[in-house]
Amino acid sequence: MSKSPDSGAPLLKVDHVTVRFGGLTAVDDVSFEVHEGDLLGLIGPNGAGKTTMMRSIIGVVQPTEGSVSLAGESLNGLPIHQRIQRGMSLSQQLVKPLRDISIADNVAMAAASGKTISPLRALLNVSTERELGVAQVELARVGIASMASQRPGIQPLGVLKRLELARALALKPRLLLLDEPLAGLNSQEAHALATTIAEINQLGLTVVLIEHNLGEVMRICRRLVVLDNGKKIGDGEPRTVMADPVVRAAYLGGDTVGAAAAGAHPDSEEQHA
Repeated sequence: MSKSPDSGAPLLKVDHVTVRFGGLTAVDDVSFEVHEGDLLGLIGPNGAGKTTMMRSIIGVVQPTEGSVSLAGESLNGLPIHQRIQRGMSLSQQLVKPLRDISIADNVAMAAASGKTISPLRALLNVSTERELGVAQVELARVGIASMASQRPGIQPLGVLKRLELARALALKPRLLLLDEPLAGLNSQEAHALATTIAEINQLGLTVVLIEHNLGEVMRICRRLVVLDNGKKIGDGEPRTVMADPVVRAAYLGGDTVGAAAAGAHPDSEEQHA
């Protein structure tokens, strides 16, 4: 059953976050909230600061100023594995599975990693019935259960993207972070994976995604936060946000926005913070 966003306390709170690298300000005083059940698109043109913002949420980088909280608890200073233990997981753009073990074992290893921060110990735990059971459930959720016994090394990108999503789901997160899940996919594959993400959200999982495919973002996201040059320039219902002249100007005078409304998407990909 679909679960509507909670209007109470936010699950994720980004509070006046600034991230500087030397003299470069990658994220500049950004605040937003994500409520239980949200499907939020974190978007913006190249160099907007999206990736740095995502990394500050998961703990790859620490904010220079401001704070990130999950369910009312500050995450500042916590390493990645402790944030995962508190209910986050990240599906990364670049998929790097262990190619010499099966797809099921890749997901089972992710499930086992909830017990330990040691990759070796996690690998030794994949033979347990519980972890393999979790793997089968999550592979079914993302539509590749029939490939469980195959190895990732022979799979096309579309399957690997779904494997990466299953690994993130195996951590049983309260908040799922997706970094360009549709990158590199053709339009049919992107549409199908976006639909899978929306279905996972409709079952109650809160999702934040970075994505350049604006057509699919507009189709599945309930809310957008838009960054440009490290600053937040938009926050709200997708069509309202994308109609804002400031947001349209950030997307090259509005051509990209018009294309997105028609179902197209740009091919650009954020390379840097």
